[in-house]
This record gives sequence, C-alpha cells and structure tokens, in this order.
Amino acid sequence: MAIMSGALPAPPEGGQHRRPIITAAIELTARSGWSAVTMARLAEVVGVSRQTVYNEIGSKAALAEAMVAHELDRFLSVVGAAFDRHENDLVEAIYDAVRAVLELADDNILLRAIASATHGTAPELLPLLTTGAGTLLTQAKTMLTARVAAYRPPLTAEQVAVVIDLVVRTVLSHVMQPSDTPARTADALAWLAARVLGVDAAPALRHT
Repeated sequence: MAIMSGALPAPPEGGQHRRPIITAAIELTARSGWSAVTMARLAEVVGVSRQTVYNEIGSKAALAEAMVAHELDRFLSVVGAAFDRHENDLVEAIYDAVRAVLELADDNILLRAIASATHGTAPELLPLLTTGAGTLLTQAKTMLTARVAAYRPPLTAEQVAVVIDLVVRTVLSHVMQPSDTPARTADALAWLAARVLGVDAAPALRHT
C-alpha cells in the first residue's frame, strides 16, 4: 500500500510545533528508519504531547507527505536564490541553480534514507520517491518557466519548455544517482543551455 494513501489532512502551516516535528521525523528516519518514527517518539523528541503531534500532523501518512514537501521547499528555495544572484545572465543562473541543488541533495538525509531502502532501512518510504518526484517535476518546471521567461530567451515557449524539462529531469537523475561532482554536472548543463540559447558560456566547461 502506498504510503500516501489514507492521509488525514492537516493544516499546511500548522502551529508552532509543526516544523520541529517534521524536522525531528526527517532526522529520526535517517538515523533509525521510517518504522522507528511514531507519534509517541516524536512527541518525546520535540517535548510535546502525543496529541499535539496528531493535531499538528494528522497521521503518519500525512507526516510522510509533509516531510517530502519540506525538502521540496528547500530545493526550490536554492533554485530561486540562484536566479536572484544572476538576474542578467541566464547561463550562470542555470549553472548556479544546478550546482546548488546537487550540493544540497548530496547532504540530504531524507533522500539518503529513501535511497538506503534497498538495504532494508525504510522500504515503506519508497512510494514517496515516485510521488515526490512527480511533485518536484511539476513545481520545478512551473517555477523555472516563469524565471526563464524574464530573460527573454530567443526561443518559443514550446522550445523553452523542452529545455526546462530536459534540465529538470537530468538534475533529478543526478540527485538519485550522481555520475560526477555537482560542479562538473552543473558545468555540462550550463554549457548545453548556452548552446541551445545561442550564447557563449563564459567560461565554457570551466571544470574540465
């Protein structure tokens, strides 16, 4: 049964204890596995009552969704910050965003916990990988479409959509199974984007 099924709704913002509960759940999952995460254990770690945990989260399935949403927000935040740093250079914005995402993923305890499911650590979390990836694809592409449009690239909307889809899917594949360092991967994707956009990447393939 997928872990997302039967989730009891909880307010997206919640009260003052919601974020500490989610953070504690992520750390506990990484350290001891998803099966070790219980409302009673979270209440003990955070220093609140078990009823408070239920009031803030709703259920364990809802907790899993909240954990993924929390990490998704972190990824989208670093992408947005990268584009803010390079308002006049789309290629550099892409390089910075890709590198920041891959560096964050390299030290992401929730992703490591999900990946370790092949060793029996958290098999119940595997459905989150597919569901979370789908959410990430949708939100990342929506965000990037708006961001890239501000640079007025010499492409049609359909062509921009193709480039964004390619970059996002490639980055996701490197999040789960990196084949090079974040810097080199970002370098390659920025170079590719520069070629598609018909501009010079300066410097080209800086980490070769």
